[in-house]
Amino acid sequence: MLLLVASGCSQGQSGPPAMPKPTVTVAQPVVKKIVEWDAFTGRLEAVDLVEVRARVNGYLQSVHFDEGQIVKKNDLLFIIDPRPFEAELAAAQARLQQSESQFKQAKAMTEVARANLLQSEAQLNLADVRYKRTQNLVERNASSQDELDDREAEFLKAKADIEGVRASLNSSEAAIATAQAEIELAKAGVETAELNLQYTRIRAPITGRISRKYVTEGNLIAGGSATSSLLTTIASVQPIYCVFDATEQDVLKYSRLAKSGERESSRVAKNPVYLGLVDEDGFPHQGHMDFVDNRFDVNTASLRARSVFANEDELLLPGMFARIRLPGSASHQAILIPDSAIGTDQSTQYVYIVVDGVIQRRPITSGPIIDGLRVIREGLDGTELLVTEGLMQARPDAEVNTIDGTIEIVEDGLPDEYQPVPKDKWISPAPTAVPVADRMTEVTR
Repeated sequence: MLLLVASGCSQGQSGPPAMPKPTVTVAQPVVKKIVEWDAFTGRLEAVDLVEVRARVNGYLQSVHFDEGQIVKKNDLLFIIDPRPFEAELAAAQARLQQSESQFKQAKAMTEVARANLLQSEAQLNLADVRYKRTQNLVERNASSQDELDDREAEFLKAKADIEGVRASLNSSEAAIATAQAEIELAKAGVETAELNLQYTRIRAPITGRISRKYVTEGNLIAGGSATSSLLTTIASVQPIYCVFDATEQDVLKYSRLAKSGERESSRVAKNPVYLGLVDEDGFPHQGHMDFVDNRFDVNTASLRARSVFANEDELLLPGMFARIRLPGSASHQAILIPDSAIGTDQSTQYVYIVVDGVIQRRPITSGPIIDGLRVIREGLDGTELLVTEGLMQARPDAEVNTIDGTIEIVEDGLPDEYQPVPKDKWISPAPTAVPVADRMTEVTR
């Protein structure tokens, strides 16, 4: 009996059976070459946006376009009643003819005055010869004093006549100069009248998509100033700009990458840009950088930049929002893991890895998401067995059973390598980097 009791007590003191080891799914991180594409939100803008305004006042006679359609440069859009301007042109042409007639008349009078001057000079020479001859005769008592007085009077009269003829010639020449000035003034009047008549036919200054008509036929419109009647607008569609703002941190990063030679500055290179619309997966539209502003906006602490896209299918419209990606690094090898495998402890990020069947906690530093996975900058070398599922069961230093899993890449359509867009594929002219010495020369010229 004692033995049986002792045996029963011994069996009652043994503990519950050991808990089974938890099971987690593990996989090796993805190691691949990537480019870190920086994300921005931009707005599409027309390369050319023209407000079509009248350049002359008048009555709007007719409209010659379909609203909302594509128009070509120099297409006829509006006609302003041309009759008042045709009358002005006719009057200006008449004034020109009158001025030309006055010029011919003044020229003829000048020719007459010159002929009279030659005749007067001949008469003066004759009178001078006769006067001197008579003087000699009087000195030899071969002629009378009365005859000498007559010859002197003839000489003085011829001298006075020639002064009058010269004054007439000067007046005729002045009339020619005045007539020539009147002709030039009349020609300018004709040119102005022709321009005003031409302005009654309002044509498209650019190729693009036209808006609605803001003024209908029969209305009087004002023209010739910045406050002229707005008739419609035209926005170019090919190519198209996407404008976005970069923070100081972004700009400083790009500047340092350019100085280190890892990435060319978008001021001097056509770095590629990829664009996606709100209803599109990925970034199917490819363009390149076109412009970077010269200073920060003090109100937003951002720098305005611009990219350009060919928009051959005309899907991109001014005013649309767009998601864009710009290369934020050179191509390099990177370690990628799913975001779901990352834990957070206050400001620290970590992952669980399995070493010899034991869980270890590893602090990490993460980067952007590429191809649906998070870039790991520090903490992993790519050879670890990363816990991807079962994180709630994982505890540091705990033994676990493992199941092999995989990490799937979700391609975002962005390349893993890039080069600035070559010259033969430029959509707009290349920015020109001017050496400092040359810039100083330009300033001092």
